[in-house]
Order: sequence, then structure tokens, then C-alpha cells
Amino acid sequence: MCSFSFGGAHNFTHNAPLTYSLTEEQRKQLCGLLGNVELTLLYKASVHGYQASTFHQRCDHQGPTLLVAYNSSGYIFGGYTSVDYTQSGLKVTDEEAFLFSVQGGAPLCIKVNSGQFARYDDAGAPNFGQQLYFCYKDQPAVYHQGQNAFLFAGSRQNVYGGYGGYGGRVNPFNFDPATLYGNDTRLNECEVYKVEEKKAPQISVKMKPWRNVQWTEKRRDELMKMIRDYKPVMPSMSRVRILMIGPVGAGKSSFFNSINSVFMGRMTSKAMSGSAGTSLTTQFRTYPVKDGREGKPLPFVLCDTMGLEEQSGAGLDIDDISSILQGHVPDRYKFNPTAPFQPDEQKTFRPASLQKKIHCVVYVIDATKISIMSSKLEEKLAAIRKKVNSLGIPQMILMTKVDEACPDVEEDLQNIYITSYIKTKVQEVSSWLGVPVSCVLPVKNYSQELELELNCDVLLLTALQQMLNFADDYFDDVDPI
Repeated sequence: MCSFSFGGAHNFTHNAPLTYSLTEEQRKQLCGLLGNVELTLLYKASVHGYQASTFHQRCDHQGPTLLVAYNSSGYIFGGYTSVDYTQSGLKVTDEEAFLFSVQGGAPLCIKVNSGQFARYDDAGAPNFGQQLYFCYKDQPAVYHQGQNAFLFAGSRQNVYGGYGGYGGRVNPFNFDPATLYGNDTRLNECEVYKVEEKKAPQISVKMKPWRNVQWTEKRRDELMKMIRDYKPVMPSMSRVRILMIGPVGAGKSSFFNSINSVFMGRMTSKAMSGSAGTSLTTQFRTYPVKDGREGKPLPFVLCDTMGLEEQSGAGLDIDDISSILQGHVPDRYKFNPTAPFQPDEQKTFRPASLQKKIHCVVYVIDATKISIMSSKLEEKLAAIRKKVNSLGIPQMILMTKVDEACPDVEEDLQNIYITSYIKTKVQEVSSWLGVPVSCVLPVKNYSQELELELNCDVLLLTALQQMLNFADDYFDDVDPI
């Protein structure tokens, strides 16, 4: 048995069992910063020791890694690097590097300012930008070198200014030690995880499709005609109102842009969409779609909302959703996460007309984030589902970014109903949100394409047609008066 001692008081052994210190919730939060990845524990300081040599023995040449440190104040913090540790003695360029801190709510993520100075790759303690060192001098502590001082074991000592061995006053990471780790430099634990993209299982060409789709121009034209000719079963209604609800970045606005593009015959970007960490949609928007530039409005309206966020006081408020469902919120109402919509007292006691209410609710879920969805977001979605159920409004799920979730689908969208991986994801989100599998439709929104694509159109139009069918189910059950 090879053992290490620290301070004469603790023994560290290589063959002690490795257990994660991260909770499942914390793992999900960190994976949320990285995408659809798997974490494999390479190094655990309480088991292997805090020596730099041991760290490099276990972590060098392992590809992208996530270093996670724990201090006595309860902070969980660290950094990610996409570049191997190799003890090259050189500065490392890494545009993807970031620091993070997990303290109850959503993780704090501090991206590198200059990827050129992301790390210094020597045989010493792991560091980020030569600003933040972990397991410094073979001790369970962190070392922060700022422009004028560093903190170590609670003491403040003067050191040379400037930035490490690179010269000049370049700071790759801008962070406040008090915010990142509470200025508590003593570590209880330090772990390093290997970060690997999850590999979707390869499909077999002999597998039978688990849903039948006609990938033809004829089918696309049939779907477009059915949508153009659609009339709600309730004669007094001219348009169906479909509400899109989902986490930030799931693709609500992109779905509208995609549907609009199909009927316009070219790429459009009317609704603001993107991949920002907070919702780009700040207003309640009702988007009609025209049948071509000079065409008449089609018989549906897609209603876009602010994205859901896990922390309280951020993102769309559940009370706002209730007001939207009942038709009280006007177009272009600006959301305030800290103060839900307050309808006029007269409107509160007088129900909105059926034309202004929501007739179908669509949950938009990112296929790459299903397995790492936080429990707080799950709770918010469950609360929303309960409210929608109480109003008798049909619900379905739009599962987006299927091409990013599965390499086989990225290669050919027609594989979407052949690969067992997508089927597993559909079943997972169906069970998670409590809707039938038949109500989960995987789609690919247009995002970076410059031209329309047949297979993409067929999936998008099929999903829209199903929304209209569900709205008819709603009208079948409402009192026409």
C-alpha cells in the first residue's frame, strides 16, 4: 500500500475507494455549464494527497478537466480547462477556460478574458492564469495572486505586482475572492474530474422506425395545406393561441422563427433568439404568421414568454403564466421577475374572452439538457403543469436541439425516429413532465442554416399540426357561451 501523510495527522492512500463529494444537484449544475458531458473522478486530495506530483501523476494527459475545491465556509468553486495538463513549462492558450462557484443558486461562471494566458503548465500546483492556485505548496489551501497581494491561510502578505511570469498586468480572470470562495483559503477537499462528451449509441441500419414519417416534398406540401386550411372546430374562433414555455435557451423564439421561415420561403429572424445565459425575451409577445410576404395571416398565433430560470426572482414568474393562460396579459407586456403581472381589478372579476385565452401549451425542452435539468426547474415546471391542468388546457412537449444531442441525427435528420437514443430521451422527458410519449415531438429549429431544408420542414410542420389538433381538443371541452 502506497500512503502519503500530511502534517503528521492524516493518512492518504491510493487504494481507498473514490467517492464523489458533489451532490447530484451540484453535478447537474456544473454539467449545465459544460453541456452534455460525463464527469469521471480522477483525483481526490483527501485520498491521494495534496502533493503537486500526485496531482500530475493522476491528471496529466487526460484531456479537458474540471477542478472542484471545497472550503470550510461551504463554498464549492474551481475551474475548467479544455487543454491537457502536461508539465510543459509553457503558458497555455485556452479560450474555453472558466472559473466557477456554486453557492446555493445558479452557479457563478467567470469566463477567461484572454485565452492566451488561461493557465501556466508547470510541475507545480494546478493554477488558472497564475492568479488562483489550488493545493498550494502541497497544502490544503488556495493561493490568490492579485496585482498587489495574495491570500494564504487567512494572512495578507505583500508580493511583487504584475502578472506571474508573463510580465505586464494582464489578468485572464476578473474575480472577487470574497464572491468566488468567501476569502476562505483553507480547503476541506479538492477533486479533479475528467470531462468527456456523452456518446450517443450508434444506430443499426436494420432497426425499424419507431415513428413513421414521410420525408417527401409531397408530405411537406400536404402539411402546409392542412395548416393553411385549418379552421378551429368552434365557429366563433378564427385563430388558435399557442403558448411556448421553457427554460432559457431551449428554443422557444427559434421555433417561431423557424415556422415563420417555412411559410415565408426564406430564413427569417423576427423573434430575438440566441444562447445568452439569461432570457433574451423580456416581453410577452404574440406572433402571427403570414402565408408568404403578401399572404393572409394563418389561423394560429405563437405566444412567446420570458425563459424559466431556476433561482427565485429571475426569469418568468409562475403567477405571470397563470395570467397569460387566462388571457389577461397584453402583447408586449414587459415582464418583471420580482413583481408578477397585476391585472386591472375589473378584468380580474370579468373573465377574458375565449379569443384571448391560451388554447394549447407547449413546453420547449433542450434535448441536450434533459439529464442535467436542475430540481428547481423541475419544480417550477411541475407547478406550471398543475396550473395548466386545472384550466383543462392541452399540453405537449417540443424537444429541440436533437441534432446536438445525437451524432446520428446530426448526420441525417431522417435518423431521428430510427435511433434508440432519441427514443430514450423522448421517454425520459415524457416521464419527467408526466405527458404521454405521443405528446413529445422532437424537432430541429433553424439556427445557422442559410437555406430551408426538407427534413427540417417536415418535423416542424408535423409539430405545428399536432398543436392545432390539441387546440381542437380544448374547444371540444369548453362552454361555447
